[in-house]
Amino acid sequence: MTAAPEVIFDEDIVAKAENLIARYPQSRSALLPMLHLVQSVQGYVSQEGISFCATQLGLSDAEVSAVATFYTMYKRRPCGEHLVSVCTNTLCAAMGGDAIYKKLQTHLGSEEKPLGHNETDESGKITLEHAECLAACDLAPVIQVNYEYFDNQTEDKAVALVDALQAGKKPQPTRGAPLTDFKGAELQLAGFFPDDPVQYRADIDGPSQAVETLRGAQIAQERGWTAPVMDDVPLPEVEKK
Repeated sequence: MTAAPEVIFDEDIVAKAENLIARYPQSRSALLPMLHLVQSVQGYVSQEGISFCATQLGLSDAEVSAVATFYTMYKRRPCGEHLVSVCTNTLCAAMGGDAIYKKLQTHLGSEEKPLGHNETDESGKITLEHAECLAACDLAPVIQVNYEYFDNQTEDKAVALVDALQAGKKPQPTRGAPLTDFKGAELQLAGFFPDDPVQYRADIDGPSQAVETLRGAQIAQERGWTAPVMDDVPLPEVEKK
């Protein structure tokens, strides 16, 4: 007797997909959160996930693939339990981001075979990637774990962080919500949170800014500095064709 094929996206995921579609006037507008939804199930966007999105939204597989391959936040191969993103853009790189990334490559892999971009360590716990910019230049160098910030990193801090993740711990981010795993973060990015208000607040509450980020605004307020008022200059007339 032939075994029934495994159901990847069950009734609960179908219901969540229908919930997403109902939020938009046109169903295709739900594609981005739908891709996060399928990542919350498999940890990446598989071909089955692409077909699921296409079927639910009335799109072709090619249309869904075009979006899934355009954005780096959608992974095309399985992600580990945690996604560790090291900023290697200009300022972070100059402040030590490049050195941190190289250190983690060999720490999670080996000197002979360092872990590559978007590769997962042998434990399956961590997928490492270098990120072009994590928009936290005032706190460089920075790392994100499942998109939550760990600021002012050093090589030693970064190694301690990934060691804790491999040990099953979930360190508190410098800013942002308490740490979850990659699939849990993807479900949140799809737009789904606990119905219980206490659990909801516990899942999302956390500091959203740092002292360094607010310092310029505080100095301006203390000294009475304000931005100059822009003159209301009329737009030039456009020559009629």
